[in-house]
Amino acid sequence: MAVILLFIIAPEFNARHSTNMELGIYTFADVQPDHKAGGAIHTQQRFRDLIEEIRLADELGLDVFGLGEHHRPDYSVSAPAVVLGAAAMVTRKIRLSSAVSVLSSDDPVRVFQQFATVDHLSGGRAEIMAGRGSFIESFPLFGYDLKDYDELFAEKLDLLLKINQGETISWRGQLRPALNNAGVYPRPLQEQLPVWLAVGGTPESAVRAAQLNLPMALAIIGGMPEKFVPFINLYKQSCRQMGLQDESIRLGINSHVYVADTSQQASDEYFPTYAATMTRIGRERGWPPMSREQFEAGRSPKGALVVGSVQQVIDKILFEHELFGHTRFLAQMSVGYLPRARTIKSMELFVTQVALAVRKAIKKTTPVL
Repeated sequence: MAVILLFIIAPEFNARHSTNMELGIYTFADVQPDHKAGGAIHTQQRFRDLIEEIRLADELGLDVFGLGEHHRPDYSVSAPAVVLGAAAMVTRKIRLSSAVSVLSSDDPVRVFQQFATVDHLSGGRAEIMAGRGSFIESFPLFGYDLKDYDELFAEKLDLLLKINQGETISWRGQLRPALNNAGVYPRPLQEQLPVWLAVGGTPESAVRAAQLNLPMALAIIGGMPEKFVPFINLYKQSCRQMGLQDESIRLGINSHVYVADTSQQASDEYFPTYAATMTRIGRERGWPPMSREQFEAGRSPKGALVVGSVQQVIDKILFEHELFGHTRFLAQMSVGYLPRARTIKSMELFVTQVALAVRKAIKKTTPVL
């Protein structure tokens, strides 16, 4: 499929670049599982730390904080809207988003109501990032059949968007009960909730996002970012075909990020927890264990891992911006259970040094026609 894409759209490599980019953090709130009902001390502390991290991100001037939804013992957040509602009460400016809401196994009415509530609690800062999710535990948990994987997502995304457009809705699908002149409340404080479409890199998902006039978020967590240029070009071309001007196209890139004072320190501190997590997930999916050699290849100047010194992280983000011209960059700071002090130090370096330099550099960028 990638070869076909290259043939079709590689000539569009020099698309117009954005001269502004939102910067933020997202997390799955990794935790050390204790498997003890009623005694999940690690999980309780992780939630307390998470609220403090979001408050700190707001205080330091980041634009967005996103929370993933998972239903596994190694991630603490299964209900992003609940945590974001708590975060809304201790923050002032930062946008609060899911990253992602697993829409296929949830109900669009409840997702909308939950985030509309967060929108009011936050004074109009809520967003939904809708996606299929990277794990499948939620399907049997909520009584869905994996054979309906594609149909569930398409149908529920359609319903969510229609609910967002107006308070009274009549709708009929194949897999969810119909709605007949039903009101959905509360309505958000914003005129509509911003909805991003999180994608995995298939051409159909890029075209879908453009046809629905949705901003697209792509997670690049392996391989070489340059390989995604044709995919991004397909999205931009499809947006133009729908009548969207270049300056109105919103595109997000999500990456694994860790910043330390030196390159070696970043590598040594991040590798053990990162490799353990990727190896554990890989074991479930038939991948070989992650080696230090693979990790260092990902940290190379053109690799997907944004892990290194302040300057290395700045260079990597700007390199990707030259490739994609994206308008948002979200950093997944914690992959695996990192000591809190390291997470906070990485956040502080990202905001006070990396973000400052990236914003300054991008503002100087001249659009390429």
